Amino acid sequence: MLAILYPSRKVYMKNGYKKVFAITAACAVVAGTSVLSTANAAVKSVSLAFQAPLTGPNALTGQDELTGVRFALSEYAATNPAIKVELVLADDQGDPTVAGSVAPGIASNKKIIGLIGPAYSGATQASLPAYKSGGLPLISPSATRVSLTDRKAPVNGFPIFKRVVANDKFQGPALVRYATKGVASPKVYLVDDVSAYGAGLAAYAKLTITAAMNAGKDSVPQNTSDYTSVVAKVKASGANVVIYCGYAPDAAKFIKALRDGGYTGIFASGDGTLKADFPVNAGKGAAEGTRLTAADVPFENVATAAQMVAFTKLTGVKVPGTYVTSSYNATNVFLSCIKQGVTTRPGMQNCITNGSFTGIAGDTIKFDRYGDIIGGAAVGAFTIKDGKVAYIGVA
Repeated sequence: MLAILYPSRKVYMKNGYKKVFAITAACAVVAGTSVLSTANAAVKSVSLAFQAPLTGPNALTGQDELTGVRFALSEYAATNPAIKVELVLADDQGDPTVAGSVAPGIASNKKIIGLIGPAYSGATQASLPAYKSGGLPLISPSATRVSLTDRKAPVNGFPIFKRVVANDKFQGPALVRYATKGVASPKVYLVDDVSAYGAGLAAYAKLTITAAMNAGKDSVPQNTSDYTSVVAKVKASGANVVIYCGYAPDAAKFIKALRDGGYTGIFASGDGTLKADFPVNAGKGAAEGTRLTAADVPFENVATAAQMVAFTKLTGVKVPGTYVTSSYNATNVFLSCIKQGVTTRPGMQNCITNGSFTGIAGDTIKFDRYGDIIGGAAVGAFTIKDGKVAYIGVA
């Protein structure tokens, strides 16, 4: 059973702290901080943080992932554990500048012994200086930029950063394969949004695009409102496949512009676009048939029937969103260590670095020395069908 607590705590935001008044059956958001706790008094308590966009245009990412975190915590709390766990929310809006402002506050809270996230690659890069300085272990459910686990990269997460998803070294080629599947003579035009995530994914997608397939490449910064120029380039190139590496808000604007401009070929994108609001924001029918990839498997495909009933009861969500499975798994890695009595950051770092854990699908989660899952992880294929995201299988 979960108790709703009312401590004087805060959600970490860009400009100081923000009050939020929203209470669910299993989670209280009081003075901006979400707290999940066991009902019975425990000998010890620790905190985990969750960092993602919870407001702004990319808020659906954080809201989806938070349901996986909350569900894992609710299952843990139901076991009446000796160590209770509180959850601190950090809203970085998916913006590196905001993330850089939020991270020091989280890092300085010594009760926090682990952080689920950050959700986005750029936000992760911006947060790393504070978290490295504070020795705070991170497990991201969705930050896929390869350099985050590349020890030679100028900005990398070693030794504190781990992730439970395949990086873009796997997703890039999978995206190209899926985007061009069934196309007799694919001509691919590649576009990225210049973000740490988008540019990184595009770089690995480009490696799989042969000279015969290559119709061109362009970069269009985030929050661009006019796609006329790039649409003209796509049409002039003779491309029959457009691959976009960026986030859902801009992907929706781009595909609408393509369809309005007369482009009738395949549109494909990665996990940054895999959001339930993408087809809605693209406009009626514009996103239909879009091919999408993500290093994730839908939660409903791996959860038991009883878990799905409990998940919906807790969250009010009948169809789980993107990266719920990986968020659930990331949270449970931390919780597995806490069950073993881990209550400090050094202890947590040692546990997640050297331990072996089991995901909800029965898969083994064990990290290599740089933070990636040993053996990699599957990349799923999705499409937009009847205005909704539909899972196809492994890409």
